[in-house]
Amino acid sequence: MVSIKDIAKKCNVSVATVSKALNDQTDISEATKEKIRRVAKSMGYATNASARALKTNRTYNLGVLFGDERSGLSHEYFSMILESMRKEAEKYGYDITFINRAVAGKQTSYLRHAEYRCLDGIVIMTADFTDPEIVELCSSSIPIVCIDYVFENCSAVLSDNTQGMEDIVRYAYNMGHRKIAYIYGDSTNVTTSRMSSFFTTCHRLHLDIPDEYVVKGSYHDIRDCYDKTNEILKMKDRPSLIIFPDDYSYIGGLKAINEHGLNIPDDVSAIGYDGINMAKIMKVTTYEQNTEAIGSMAVRKLLQMIMQPELPVERVLISGKMLEGSTVKKI
Repeated sequence: MVSIKDIAKKCNVSVATVSKALNDQTDISEATKEKIRRVAKSMGYATNASARALKTNRTYNLGVLFGDERSGLSHEYFSMILESMRKEAEKYGYDITFINRAVAGKQTSYLRHAEYRCLDGIVIMTADFTDPEIVELCSSSIPIVCIDYVFENCSAVLSDNTQGMEDIVRYAYNMGHRKIAYIYGDSTNVTTSRMSSFFTTCHRLHLDIPDEYVVKGSYHDIRDCYDKTNEILKMKDRPSLIIFPDDYSYIGGLKAINEHGLNIPDDVSAIGYDGINMAKIMKVTTYEQNTEAIGSMAVRKLLQMIMQPELPVERVLISGKMLEGSTVKKI
């Protein structure tokens, strides 16, 4: 079995330096840490999890919570964030565990499950933050980072939805569109940010948007978006462009538009949101959220909280970018 001494000899450094590198301590350079980790991996070194937990008072296990049963890994936005989190966690020797309301087949709370798993910290990806169990978890002593939601006791990593919606509206405006409809998603913090930005940007551009152009829909729901698009297309003064709640929902809008004998973008232009792979393949004009940066930043912030619990909570905004596809006509 490979030991720390073997790695130290191979790298021509002290045993203490190897220990610091493997435990991600800050008093040696990143280059040295990377070299030692690379050599350790090539030699097949594996730490004893139980011994490491006793020594560091950490289990090197991070929790991930999907509190919204309709979302989760079926939504590419979240699956890409999770993949980025996994890669970042592995860099520092951490594993990821999903938490729920059950332990050994018995019903419990999120907090009890997290304590049962001895998690060092938790990333909440989706949740009902009015749920008492979510409030209990966020109010506990466990370090927590929320994605796309601000909870007073927790750090947060936020996709910049305000800037994203402003970029979308300005792009549509610069392409000559003045009659812009918006199908917005479920009532969430994200939706609130996008709605506020939509109206603010339209006001700044002196766009008069009729109330009927702003339609309540749902995220990641093809059928619902199909129905809402049908409502919009039946309007006497039809908009020239529709902003959809997300790229996946766009499929429902596309079906409705085609069934009306219309084409995108010649008759009706369309813009999605998220920048998932499907949208890129279909050349949908959309706003791409930086899922790689969101996931990696969530893990880094969580590890900072674990290793330096005295640090104040922090909110980090992650910017995305417009992807210019073929679904917006210049008029």
